[in-house]
Amino acid sequence: MINVRVERKLNKQISSFTMSGHANAGPYGYDLVCAGASAVSFGAVNAIDALCHVQLDVEMEDDGGFLRCIIPSHLDSDTHEKVQLLLDGMIVSLQSIAEQYSEHIKVIETTGGE
Repeated sequence: MINVRVERKLNKQISSFTMSGHANAGPYGYDLVCAGASAVSFGAVNAIDALCHVQLDVEMEDDGGFLRCIIPSHLDSDTHEKVQLLLDGMIVSLQSIAEQYSEHIKVIETTGGE
């Protein structure tokens, strides 16, 4: 199962997200849940870089199955708002996948910290 953990600050702003695990919804290379979740998450990270000129602190494992992104805290308010909108769009897309394939992907949001 793919577990997506979204960490939000008390003000509801996303501070980081982590995706871990494998969907196992089909044979390697034909797993639509994995492909969808990967496309949505990497698309969001790439959009943040290309459109907002912000590089997230990204940690990945070579075999796939793990992606952690931390949002920089030093962004100006306009850029921060754009990054948050793109990340919220990513979360909505991942939640849509989870609604259809709940046995293969789960999205959990936690709130804590500043």
